[in-house]
Amino acid sequence: MAVSTGLFSTFIPGETASLSMPFSTSSPTLFHSQPPANMSAVRFPTLATASRQAATGKGELRGIMKPRRVSPEMEALVGAPEISRTQALKLIWAHIKQNNLQDPENKRIIVCDEKLKKIFKGMDRVGFLEVAGLITPHFL
Repeated sequence: MAVSTGLFSTFIPGETASLSMPFSTSSPTLFHSQPPANMSAVRFPTLATASRQAATGKGELRGIMKPRRVSPEMEALVGAPEISRTQALKLIWAHIKQNNLQDPENKRIIVCDEKLKKIFKGMDRVGFLEVAGLITPHFL
């Protein structure tokens, strides 16, 4: 038996405290019940459902997943006249990794070769956070 005196609780020896819950967790009506018949369910699309629809082919691709025409400079780098922003970024990063274009002392800096200079406004060095912004003008 628990006796409470303000801030502290004590147990009287010889009796055990009951740790059982006042309701049963195995009851299907508590956690897995069906909504009442007069209540309508509302579904809100989330990022997970949107990507699932894109992956399964339901609906049309939108935003950064939608293939768009690219500039001739971008086409020379990625090898396609139309590509989505996500795929373009993947291919740019693959080019950077394949040609070892990251600064060895600071991996967040990209040392541009001739192909990347055409994409990145002629800059010699670019921060990795700038890449997504610098490719924007190349999507027509």
